[in-house]
Amino acid sequence: MVSPDIPPLHDLPELDEDKHRFLADMAVLYYEENLTQAEIAERMGISRTSISRLLREARDLGVVQIFIKRPPDRTDMLATALKNTFRIAEVYVVPAGNRGYSQMVEALGSVAADVLQHKLTDNAVLGIAWSTGVYQVIRALQNTRSVGVTVTQLTGTISNVNPLLDGPDLARWLAQRLEGRYLYMPAPLIVQDEHVRDVLLTDKTIAERLEIARSADIALVGIGTVFPPLCSLLQSGYITEDELKEFAERGAVGDILATFYDSEGSPLDLPLHRRLIGVALEELHNIRYVIGVAGGREKAEAIMGALRGRYLHCLVTDDQAAAGILELAANEETL
Repeated sequence: MVSPDIPPLHDLPELDEDKHRFLADMAVLYYEENLTQAEIAERMGISRTSISRLLREARDLGVVQIFIKRPPDRTDMLATALKNTFRIAEVYVVPAGNRGYSQMVEALGSVAADVLQHKLTDNAVLGIAWSTGVYQVIRALQNTRSVGVTVTQLTGTISNVNPLLDGPDLARWLAQRLEGRYLYMPAPLIVQDEHVRDVLLTDKTIAERLEIARSADIALVGIGTVFPPLCSLLQSGYITEDELKEFAERGAVGDILATFYDSEGSPLDLPLHRRLIGVALEELHNIRYVIGVAGGREKAEAIMGALRGRYLHCLVTDDQAAAGILELAANEETL
């Protein structure tokens, strides 16, 4: 890269040919032959202080232009590789460094908040899921200039987790940040059986709220995993370890909106899914812009499945997950 402080020679005032040659010869001795300023001064018969001044003048006049070739940024390379491999419009990769999982998700939330702020438009409908990633996005969000934003839940409510991570509180908090309004989903995420779900879906308010969620302009979702310590549905008590193990044995690699899918992104046929109240996973395809927030090596396969299912328009992740996704994809190609 040419230093931005040095304009091209053809943009400079015309330089006397003799002076140009003199400065160039001196610069060759210093930059190419590696002579010291004292050695150049002795050879050219001028003072050392003059050499220092003339070298600076050579740079200012563009006789000497310094090129710096920086190493490629690893996170940019990973983001580009993910975009090219999975044909996703936008990918942002955050360096994990020595951060723990919580600190890494906080960093993802900060980046995703910037993305969300740039994508929000006046009178937009913003649908959100419940997750620690979504919580961190809202936490990092600054005031925006968009007006008339409506925040809606994409799924029903989970009542036995930290209220700050659940749909109603997240929606209300986000609406306050955006100085907009929020729509509460008056139903649980998971009900007792399919019959109860069918009855609840006939409720006018629930049906209306789901229809608004399905037509959201932007959706903000987390990506779950079948890795037990990071599986939110397991940790919240909605499924058991045996159920999670069964899901994994049937090919599940992750979940979005509490719907489990395989490595190709195809939803599994599970009884659990017939007990859910919320936007169906496939219905994310109808939303104009979906932001997915997830990171950690343990979530690599879950994120890859989400990318293959083309549920996301934008992924915010970390370099460990990104590298893991690309390794998984490369290993599959060699089989």
